[in-house]
This record gives sequence, C-alpha cells and structure tokens, in this order.
Amino acid sequence: MGGPAAPDSSWKGTLNVSYNVGPGFADSFATRKVRMHVHTNNKITRIYNTIGILRGAVEPDRYIILGGHRDSWVFGGIDPTTGAAVLQEIVRSFGKMKLEGWRPRRTIIFASWDAEEFGLLGSTEWAEENSRVLQERAVAYINTDSSIEGNYTLRVDCTPLLYKLVYKLTKEILSPDEGYENKSLYESWLDKDPATENNSFPRINKLGSGSDFEAYFQRLGIASGRVRYTKNRKADKFSNYPVYHTVYETFELVEKFYDPTFKKQLTIAQLRGKLVYELADSQVIPFDCRHYGEALKQHSNRIYKLAKKHEEQMKLYKVSFDSLFSAVVNFSKAAAEFHRRLEEVNKKDPIAVRIMNDQLMFLERAFIDPLGLPGRKFYRHIIFAPSSHNKYAGESFPGIYDAMFDIESKAAQQEAWEEVKRQISVAAFTVQAAAGTLKEVA
Repeated sequence: MGGPAAPDSSWKGTLNVSYNVGPGFADSFATRKVRMHVHTNNKITRIYNTIGILRGAVEPDRYIILGGHRDSWVFGGIDPTTGAAVLQEIVRSFGKMKLEGWRPRRTIIFASWDAEEFGLLGSTEWAEENSRVLQERAVAYINTDSSIEGNYTLRVDCTPLLYKLVYKLTKEILSPDEGYENKSLYESWLDKDPATENNSFPRINKLGSGSDFEAYFQRLGIASGRVRYTKNRKADKFSNYPVYHTVYETFELVEKFYDPTFKKQLTIAQLRGKLVYELADSQVIPFDCRHYGEALKQHSNRIYKLAKKHEEQMKLYKVSFDSLFSAVVNFSKAAAEFHRRLEEVNKKDPIAVRIMNDQLMFLERAFIDPLGLPGRKFYRHIIFAPSSHNKYAGESFPGIYDAMFDIESKAAQQEAWEEVKRQISVAAFTVQAAAGTLKEVA
C-alpha cells in the first residue's frame, strides 16, 4: 500500500496517524474479500459480588474498603487476575493475623466485584445499595485492579489526602527494580518518575475512572487510591499495555515477560496491604489536608492559565478567578491550623480523637455537589472527575474545564462565558465550604 499503484489519497484517511495495511497484498489487494463470522452471546445473566468483613475492635462503624474485580474480557491474565491475586493474598495475611488474636481498630471490608468490564456494574450497584451507610461511615477505598501494566516503576493515582501516607509507606518497602538492590521503592520511583511541578517528590496522578473506585470517589466522596506497576511513560506512548483486553493476556504473558519473579506483584501487595492496615489501625486517620491545599493551588493556577489564553474575552465578559483563589488560600490556612491542633490533641481522650478523625473522614465528602457536574450528574466531585474526553484520565476543576473547552468555537459567546463564571462560583463555594469543615468544631 502506498506504492505507485495506490496513491495515498485513495486509501489513507485524514487522521494524523500512521496508516498501515500489510505487509503483503500489494498487487492483488483490490480483488481480495474477507468473510468474517462473529459469534457473540447476548444474554442477561446474574452477577455476584463477594464481600468479606473483618470487624473493627474499637471503631466498628468506620470502614476501610479494599475492592477489586475478578471478571475479565477474555483470560484476564493481567486485568484483573494480577489484582485479584493480590486481594486474596492480603485477605489471607489479615486472616492469619486475626487467628493470632489481632483485630484492626476500624472495620475492613474486602470486596471482589463482578461485571467491572460491563460498565463497573458490580461495584456501582453495591455502592448505590449501601450509599447512605457508606456516606456516614466509609473512611477510605483502596482499589485492587491489575497490579501490573508494565514493569518499569510504581504508578499511584489517589486523593491528595493520601499523598503523605503513600510517600511514607513506599520508603518502608524494598524496591523490586534491578539496579536498586537494598534501596526503597520510594527511591526507585522518585528516580524514574519525578513530579513535573516539584521533582523532589515522585509523581502522583489525579484519579480518573475506568475502574471500581469510581462510584466511591467520584459519586460518594470517599477518599480513594490505587497503586500498580507501570511502563516507562516517557519511552512508551501507548495509553495502555499493547495486549490489554485481548486473547493474548494470559498467565504465560505475565510469567515470561511482565513479572517472571512475581516481585513486582509482591511489592504492590505489600503497598496495598500497608495502606489498608494503616488506614484501619492508626489511632488518627493518616490523611494530610495540607497536601489538598497544595493540590488546589496548583490546579487552580493551571485552569487560570488556560483561561488566560482568552484574555480579551475574560475582560469583555468580566470573568474573574479571584473568588476561587481566595477560597484556596482560606482552605490552605484552615488545613495548616487543623494540623496544628491535631498535633496537640489529647490522644488519651477518645472523643477528642474521634472529633478530629471525623473531620478528616468527611473532608473528601465536602467536595461533593449533590447536583453533580453539568450534563454528568453521576460525577459529583467538584475538584476531580474523569475527563470528558478520556474516561481513564482525571481532570481537575472539571466544571470550569468543560465550560471552557473549545470555547472559541461556540456560537453564543456571552452564554458560554456566563457558564464559565457559574462554574468558577460553584468551585469557589465548594472549596470555601470544605475549608469550613476543618475549623474548630465549636
């Protein structure tokens, strides 16, 4: 194709991608026909979630959820089995500790979801069925989908509340990477994937969607996180590993190519297990609100820079981000003051500790708007949502971002910029209201 017999214009589309057919078929391509027989089953069937509960000894009404799916498109050698195996191993290790007389401070819920591949059905149905209870009692949700999508370095997507805990725990785990013997996971992660804004820390991504944390984080406002091993994103431009969701995703693929020693999966099991353990057993919930303040500052600056590309329209339609910037400053002050009080809290007074813990637990909930995002009522988190243009990726201040997307091509400019102003107001109100939840309770 593309030889003298076939001019580009006759077979190439106009997308900016490399078009290839073959090799082969150069001479007689026009005379070839392909007959395909497609056999699919189209039926309604029952799905099953499997839920296990380890009751907390001190605060049984506070839940840490570790959830991941076990259904797959074909064999599921990577997705989800590398994650389902990690869930089973963590359950086994916690069960062993329980047999030795241990119980966590808070309740741990272990969940094996069904039908994730059919639109996150299992986890979403369970979240909806139990939404009132979860809104009142859930501290955190840790996802346990595929534990590898590459074998280069760690990948973390989580709420800013968990940044500090992730940094701490990765320093306690040995790196499985070649050339990093006796070094921590944190060191190899920082070395291979430093953050763009501040390269003295490793990069942590915003939560998007495409896995079972969606209903818990984006709809219910439960602090959530996911960790796995990934590819070198600078060298490999694929959005996912090449055999994702195909018949080639087998156990042999993992054993021969992705993780022959199973050390990467073990490392992820240790990190996911430690996250659940610390969240369930620490006297004070190990969240840090100050990281949320820093994230809000960074994301509000980023969205403002995007808006500044339309400086003349912003002046014409009187669009200002001042209210949002002011709310972010107030949030950061409230977060700093909250952590100062947290340092001084009397740890021997269970009520005083519980009061502070409740403020930590409900902070993520404070970013939820019951009305949801415009045109996307399911997504109710005002700070983070799956991108409207790529469901796997996360977007910050999604209401403002979507209102501004492609704004120059919209016919009614006045209305379009009024919507931007409305979304800035929603974001400013939400951040200010969240700051209020961190103030001293009386």
